Amino acid sequence: MNRARARTDRAGLAPRRAAIEILRRVDQERAFADVLLGHQLDNFPSADRRLLTRLVLGAIAWQGRLDYEIEQLAGRPPGDLAPAVRAILRLGLFQLRFMDRVPAHAAVNTAVEIAKEHPHTRKAAGLINAVLRKASSTAFAMPPRDRDELGYLAIAWSHPRWLVERFVAWFGLADAERLMAANNEAAPNAIRLNLARGSRDELLRRLREAGLSFLEDGGLPESALLASATGVRAGASGEGLYYPQSEAAQWIARLLAPEPGATVVDCAAAPGGKTTHLAELVGAGGRVIAIDLNWRGLKRARQLASSLGHRNIDFVCADLTVSVPLCDAQFDFVLLDAPCTGLGTLREHPEIRWRLKPGDPARMAVMQLSMLERAAGLLRRGGALVYSVCSFAPEEGPEVIEKFLAARRDFTLDRTPCVHPVIARELRDDGTLLTRPDLGGRDGFFAARVIRMR
Repeated sequence: MNRARARTDRAGLAPRRAAIEILRRVDQERAFADVLLGHQLDNFPSADRRLLTRLVLGAIAWQGRLDYEIEQLAGRPPGDLAPAVRAILRLGLFQLRFMDRVPAHAAVNTAVEIAKEHPHTRKAAGLINAVLRKASSTAFAMPPRDRDELGYLAIAWSHPRWLVERFVAWFGLADAERLMAANNEAAPNAIRLNLARGSRDELLRRLREAGLSFLEDGGLPESALLASATGVRAGASGEGLYYPQSEAAQWIARLLAPEPGATVVDCAAAPGGKTTHLAELVGAGGRVIAIDLNWRGLKRARQLASSLGHRNIDFVCADLTVSVPLCDAQFDFVLLDAPCTGLGTLREHPEIRWRLKPGDPARMAVMQLSMLERAAGLLRRGGALVYSVCSFAPEEGPEVIEKFLAARRDFTLDRTPCVHPVIARELRDDGTLLTRPDLGGRDGFFAARVIRMR
């Protein structure tokens, strides 16, 4: 490393270089930020890992508001700029507007230094310097709220206008604004303890000895909330002691409530978080049949199961929308955590908001209903099925269940599922589950438990 690079790295450019490259790839290649972060974080010390994560997820979440200001300052739409230049400007402006601990001169100077390092951004270094220096000395001017309230909210909380309109229609203006504010905050760092490796107290003790610190227990025996994600790996821990998984995602397997020793079919299993949770709940005497169309996703699920020590899972690659390679009416428990828009996970996956289209919730609902109909055929009389999505869009949640129950009179909604008291307190009057980031801080999930009557 030359002296100039060594000086800039000491000034904190290394995580910023990585952040800009991730932002460019998310923008230009439609890559996913969490995957790219997973490839990078082990290359940095803990403080820089926190910084890199904050820079990437924050700049993507606030992209709409940043682009609005960049257009005012640069005199041209960000779309007219090269992807790498957009990334540098977004990152620099994000630090100026949302990171109080970063001095303005540092945000500007590091952006310019990085621009000068590469031929394809060097010519834009002057523009980057001018835009960010002007931003550092000028307050951000929001559009008037009284002229176009939805347009104002779209800029203020950095969401596409169509999504703002949907949120207001679904939840009302006040709740929609609170939801958008929550979508821009960092998600809690939750893990699921692998109780197959030891008792809760034993696992917590070993993890504390390994350097992890905890805020609270998360309510379930297997849940724990971390004070920081530092030291947490994207997959299972090296010794299989835990798996990073949001609280709401952990509630889904608990809502199904399979009996110890039961056989469960997980109809959309990749990447394996809920599959391995089910494997733990049914115990060594039970089985989980994990089905998914995505072969690579199933491979990751198999690796996860191996690292957690679960040997009671069978993996099957199949397309549930076409056929199910299992006999009908043979199982007591089925889970369908269906593919969805992911609207409930915008904190962890902020790029989703910029990629979704207005027709996507309805389009996904068609596929979800088809998958639900096939999954339901696997249940024998008296069996239970949980349908869930990490979305709070009505089309993907309640409306799918309503259409299914209207067509299948042999099924009924379980209005009083026997679940852990922590989850029971959150169930709605009809027994369904709907969580949102602005209501308790959990990811947005919809889930319903239905029973086959005949």
